[in-house]
Formats: sequence, structure tokens, C-alpha cells
Amino acid sequence: MIKRYTPPEIGKIWNDDEKFRRFLKIEALLCEALEKEKRIPKGVSKAFDKVKISPQKIRKIEEKTHHDIIAFLKHISGQLKGKAQYLHIGLTSSDLLDTTLAWQIKDATKIILRDLDLVLKEVKKKAFKYKDTLCMARTHGVHAEIYSFGLKFLYLYNDLNQERRILAESLNYVACGKVSGAVGTFVYFQPKVEDYICKKIGINRANISTQIVSRERIAYYLFVLSLIGSTIERFATEIRHLHRSEVDEAKEPFYKGQKGSSAMPHKQNPIICERLCGLARLLRANVTAASENINLWHERDISHSSVERVIIPDSTIAVDYSLQKFREVIKNLNVKPKNMLKNIELNRGIVYSQKMLINLMDKGLSRMQAYDIVQKVALEVINKSSSFRDEAIASREIGKFLKKAEVEAIFNPYSYLVNVDKIYKRFSLK
Repeated sequence: MIKRYTPPEIGKIWNDDEKFRRFLKIEALLCEALEKEKRIPKGVSKAFDKVKISPQKIRKIEEKTHHDIIAFLKHISGQLKGKAQYLHIGLTSSDLLDTTLAWQIKDATKIILRDLDLVLKEVKKKAFKYKDTLCMARTHGVHAEIYSFGLKFLYLYNDLNQERRILAESLNYVACGKVSGAVGTFVYFQPKVEDYICKKIGINRANISTQIVSRERIAYYLFVLSLIGSTIERFATEIRHLHRSEVDEAKEPFYKGQKGSSAMPHKQNPIICERLCGLARLLRANVTAASENINLWHERDISHSSVERVIIPDSTIAVDYSLQKFREVIKNLNVKPKNMLKNIELNRGIVYSQKMLINLMDKGLSRMQAYDIVQKVALEVINKSSSFRDEAIASREIGKFLKKAEVEAIFNPYSYLVNVDKIYKRFSLK
């Protein structure tokens, strides 16, 4: 991921220094395990403590070897001196690569979960703050019925909270290492060596592997990340619509000194939300690449390797960046309840049509009889730019069934929120 979108904490997990440090730790743990089995002399593992890693030197060696793991091993062998004979016993490159990858995914996910929790906190605050704030719900982009602005945030909270659970649970399946040799048969040491190493670094071990762990795990993980990105995108799109000049109900923050356009000084564009929508596309594209990586030749080829060096770090970084920016937007969202009320009246009361319909049905009309009567009045309002309340009161057909006071009672916007508290009670929110 480019530096522009890389939070330093999660970015550090994926840099070369950190990767090689983890390689070294796994090699040391292998020696620890073999010492316990008395396969190698005691004290070999301690020699790794003195090794100094230089990514620059490793890259220089790789220019000749054209193999990153051999370059790494050659670099540290010279520092291990006589202990180097015990280096990498029974391992293959993917024992380091896949086990390190699982370890990195585990640590990156901890950061993502933490930042997701911070987003959930802000979303929950807004859900309560705007629970009784009236706004217009839209379906197909068209005014539908009166709504609670807080419900928009509660809906968002529900999806992000469920995705948080799925992501946390996914680590049991995704963060699995393998230390089982060239094709996963443990021919050079016992499976308990793998158990020992994976337990020490806090990951699961794959019950079975070939030269690699199955790539279904990675595809699933990136799908979960893309799901979070898509949920962020959905609400970012909502804000972008509400931000429009014709709507002007909510805007992402615009800071002192910020500029919206190089050409038009008046512009305040929803650039963060647009950026979040763009990154969600990237996350979904990476899922496609990860799915293509599942199909490898026999016990392994490396057609997946070059892809994963890009898509896994990029996806974790993109999600964490998106969460941090999304939290900023939610926390500092500029909400305009007065404009919401103004927009409710934009269509002169026709959004109360279903309430009128139900009231007529309560008087004994069939649904279609009531529907036709209400639609006729509503279309007159649209065509004449008149008031639905006035047209309904003047309608002889409606007057046969509803008194003037009954008609006027329909036009109470807060009646639409009568059961909103019951929706909130379905959630354990405080």
C-alpha cells in the first residue's frame, strides 16, 4: 500500500525488518524444540539472540540467489558460525513464509479490531443522539416515509458489530501456521515441533498442509475484510447523498484551512467518503485475486506468492486506514436537522399516503379501493403542486370515510417513531 494510506502501526507489521525478525524467531523456536527432543545440543537457540538482521544485505544477496529465503539464511548463517549447521533443519521456505504470514495476520487483525471498536463507539453515540431526529427515508432515491436519523446509525452499528464478531472468530481458521517440511509430512521431526512453535507465537497450526496451508483461508479472510470495507462504503455513500447541495442534511467535516477545489473556492466536497468508496473497490478486487490463488498445482506452486505479497498487506492496511478515516467522519459529522424537516415537507405531505391508506382500510374499504382513492389525490398534489392535507380534506371520496379531524391526525410526523424505542431495545446498548 502506498504511504498516503498506510497507518504507521499496521504498516510496520508488513515491512521487511519485521518479516525477517519473525523468520529469525521461528528458526530459533525450531532449535528450542529440537533441543528439548535432544536432537541438537543445548544452547543452539540462544545463538539466534545475537544475530543482527540487515534487510539491505539480504536484498543484496537475493540479487544473486533469486530466492528470498536462501538469501535470509545465508545472511544469518555467517553470524551463527558453528551453530549454523543446525539452521533450518527439516524446514522448507513456506514453513517460514506461511507461519510468519499467519502471525502477521493475527497481529494486524488485533489493530483492525481495536480500531473497529473505536468506530462502533462513535456510531453508537450517534445512534442515541439522533434517535428522535426526524428525517426522510428514501427508497430508489425517492422520498418514502418519515424515519429516525438515529436508525441509520443503529443499522450501521448492527452490521459492523456482526462483522467484528466474524473477523475475530476468523482467526481460529485463518491464522494457522505450518512447520511440517517440504510437502507437509513431518519426515524430519515430530508434529509436536510444529505445535510448540505455533503455540509460542500465539497462532493455531494447520491440521494438515502440503508445502503450504490451503489458500481458502486467505480468500475467506480477505472476504471478511472486504465486507467491512463494503459496509463502510455503504454508509459513506449515504453521507455523500446527504451532502449534496439539493439535500444538505449531513456533511463530512470540513476543516479550517481546507480547500475543496483548485478552481472553485466555494466547494466543500465529500472527499473522505469518496476515498472510502474507492478503497472498498480495492478490497473487493483483492478477494478475487485471493480466490484465484486457491487453485495451485499439486502440493504447491508459487503463482500465489507474488499476489499475496501485495493483496494481504494492502487489504489489512486499507481496512485499518478506512476505519480510522470513517471514525473521523462519524465523530465530526455535520448534521442538519432543520434541513431534514424542510425536506420532509418537500413533497407537500404525500409521504403520509400509506397512513391515509391504512386509515381508509380501517373504515372497511378493501386495500385496492383505498389505494386507488389515495393515489388519485396524491397524483393531483404532484400535478397541481398543492397540499396533500388540503386535497385530502377537500376530497369527497375520503370525506365519506374520514372526518376532518381524522385526516389532520394523520399528518403527525412523530407517529412514525412510535416503535423506535423497541427496535433499540433489541440491542444491548448503553
